[in-house]
Amino acid sequence: MKKTRYTEEQIIGAVKEHEAGANVDDLCRKLGISSGTFYNWRSKYAGLEVNEAKRLRELETENNKLKKLLADKLLEVEAMKEVLSKKW
Repeated sequence: MKKTRYTEEQIIGAVKEHEAGANVDDLCRKLGISSGTFYNWRSKYAGLEVNEAKRLRELETENNKLKKLLADKLLEVEAMKEVLSKKW
């Protein structure tokens, strides 16, 4: 996955600048991005504050860890069922 050149603070700043009335083409030219990238940013970060974006990222990482733990436990349970169900 490609790492972004811009931090969440910069992205949110650009989206807020657009909400304040700046032209999308001018913002894209200033930041060196495509308009598609800007609209992706806007769909993800519109209405968020910087601290909310950081909290969202923390929650996403915690959610991924919990999903991995659950998958490991379910795999372990399936393995135990398979071992116990076999006839010796």
